[in-house]
Amino acid sequence: MWNGNRHAGFPLQGFSEDFGQYCRTIENFPKDNISFKDITPLLADNRAFRQSILKMCQPFYGKIDSIVCIEARGFLIGSAMAFNLCCGLIPVRKSGKLPYSVIRTEYEKEYGTDSLEIHADAIHPDQKILIVDDVLATGGTSKAIVDLVRRMHGNVIGCAFLGEITALKGRLKLDCPINSLITF
Repeated sequence: MWNGNRHAGFPLQGFSEDFGQYCRTIENFPKDNISFKDITPLLADNRAFRQSILKMCQPFYGKIDSIVCIEARGFLIGSAMAFNLCCGLIPVRKSGKLPYSVIRTEYEKEYGTDSLEIHADAIHPDQKILIVDDVLATGGTSKAIVDLVRRMHGNVIGCAFLGEITALKGRLKLDCPINSLITF
């Protein structure tokens, strides 16, 4: 029977922090010529998921007020980080999914254009914000969210990603500190 202390005593003994070994590449998904980075094996492994979240949180303890996370896989990473960092969580969703007054942004991504929305009252002036998503690819989505947070007068402390596809040079579009745990 589990007693609630299954993971007490960090770091885990004998655990390798090569988090990339828990990810896989799916070719031609969701479209031809796209190499999709699948993080679901990492999420399914309790030790890898927990340790990756703890590692991603390390630089931000006591430095942020809220995490802005991007639909949909960013919700998985961002909510776990917000819980661990004891901070607020602000979801950014696809158009038409939020129930209150929203601010919308449109952006280019590696395989087309899209739009995202945030509640109009979600960010307060000078609120310290960390933007979290699963994978940094071309940087289009993340840049749109950085710009949106700044347009709402939030203070972008940085962006945190579980993984980064370095060949796509997405970090060059972002003018804030970037932390990524895995490089592809």
